[in-house]
Amino acid sequence: MNDDLILSVVVGSRAYGLDTGASDTDRRGVFVAPTQAFWRLDKPPTHRDGPLPEQFSWEVERFCRLALEANPTVLECLWSPLVELSTPFGERLIGLRRAFLSERARQTFCGYADAQFRRLDPAAPKWKQAMHMIRLMRCGLHLVRHGDLEIGAGPERERLLAVKRGEVPWQEVTAWRAGLAAELESAVSVLPAAPDRAAVEEFLLDVRKAHL
Repeated sequence: MNDDLILSVVVGSRAYGLDTGASDTDRRGVFVAPTQAFWRLDKPPTHRDGPLPEQFSWEVERFCRLALEANPTVLECLWSPLVELSTPFGERLIGLRRAFLSERARQTFCGYADAQFRRLDPAAPKWKQAMHMIRLMRCGLHLVRHGDLEIGAGPERERLLAVKRGEVPWQEVTAWRAGLAAELESAVSVLPAAPDRAAVEEFLLDVRKAHL
């Protein structure tokens, strides 16, 4: 692990409970660049790969900005049940996760799923991608209704794995998607209109002060 990491989690199929023996271990993290590095003309990186395989990390400010925009990939990191490293600031970030939530998540989760759907070829679908499209829509629907991200596949686990194996007809997958899209559009939301930017900014200022 890098010394500047404040949070490292496992995401993807292993976090969702949809892994098989061949599944990779996808890791995402949050690191903190030294505050003085921002005083230079050349700013520190906003993200990086590695050092472990399938590991990607964001600098804390970039992570917070993406989370405030309801980026599904980033938000899911804060709800991952598989936390490999968490410093006191990492714990604070996880504890702050609901401050990032807003009604905007309805559009971002649906938008990400739609983008995945458009990349699928009905004649030869990539079934793993189709499975994650459905999972993402279910996750977004639960978030809108309950204000919480349900990372695990729950009672739909076997059906989702059947999609992944290509055992579910394409027409059934598209019908499942259409039904979830309609539910997501019409669901009564418990999410606030806007995220709590003040709480996030207070956290970020504390991080910068501690890393002077």
